[in-house]
Amino acid sequence: MRIACIHAHPDDAEILAGGTLALLAALGHDMTIVTLSAGDCGSMIQGPDEIAAIRRDEAAESAALIGAHYRWGGFRDMAIFSDDPSRRAVTALLRELRPQIVLTAAPSDYLADHEAASQLVRDACFAASIPNYTTPSGSPALPAIPHLYFMDPIDQRDRGGAPAIPDFTIDVASTFEIKTAMLSCHRSQRAWLQQQHGMDDFLKQMEDWTRARGTQAGITLGEGFRQYKTHPYPHRPLLQQLLSAYTSAGKALPG
Repeated sequence: MRIACIHAHPDDAEILAGGTLALLAALGHDMTIVTLSAGDCGSMIQGPDEIAAIRRDEAAESAALIGAHYRWGGFRDMAIFSDDPSRRAVTALLRELRPQIVLTAAPSDYLADHEAASQLVRDACFAASIPNYTTPSGSPALPAIPHLYFMDPIDQRDRGGAPAIPDFTIDVASTFEIKTAMLSCHRSQRAWLQQQHGMDDFLKQMEDWTRARGTQAGITLGEGFRQYKTHPYPHRPLLQQLLSAYTSAGKALPG
């Protein structure tokens, strides 16, 4: 099965869904990790083009650890907006990748790029199946709207500080080591996060968030997701079924 994980910046997917992506890759699914931006504002030292090139290389290295592909969406930091040209660009990407499942950013998060990425991907999933919604790539429309899932927001809280409640949690204890290794590939971000976010150790912070989500679900380490089921998006719990041994404390869901 083809699965696309689309977030705003390099390292977002690893922090929020790295363990789940590793589980899916181990099951043999065709995985692509997309960052809409290459992270060109993620440095106090390097210029935008230099740090973007570094971060693309780090993202590709991380994806390769689980045999996934990596793509840059062509956007820049703090310049991801939900407008028609951007929607057509993300729609073209989906038509090229042709995923049955899409994982993306939470609709409400601390950063505008995250929220815009969520809205763009949500609307592009709908548009990708409309033949008359043309895109520059010329790829044919998808046969159906993909199954769409939102990851947790950073710190598992929305922009207003309210706790984000997932529909289900994936047990990532068995892939936490590879999740950590994937995030470790983003070496350029340690100094940036120390200066800009006051985050002393981003690996430890990721572990704390993963443990917190797991504890809430009665497991050790977890990643939360919410399925988008608004009409006419698919309602079938496809991701939950693929990972039934790891979902909701290992309880399989009906078809």
